[in-house]
Amino acid sequence: MEKDKHLGLRIDSDTHKKLKSLAEYDGRSINGEILYLIRQAIIRHEKKYGPLI
Repeated sequence: MEKDKHLGLRIDSDTHKKLKSLAEYDGRSINGEILYLIRQAIIRHEKKYGPLI
């Protein structure tokens, strides 16, 4: 089984504050919210352009 990958991410304070608020509103951790948003972006992309490899 493949291990999870680590991704370091630098964001400005204002974006972090807003992301934290969004995550709390959705009942997620910041990490969980980022993963959710990335997955939603992938879904939208694949619907428009087809499956990614």
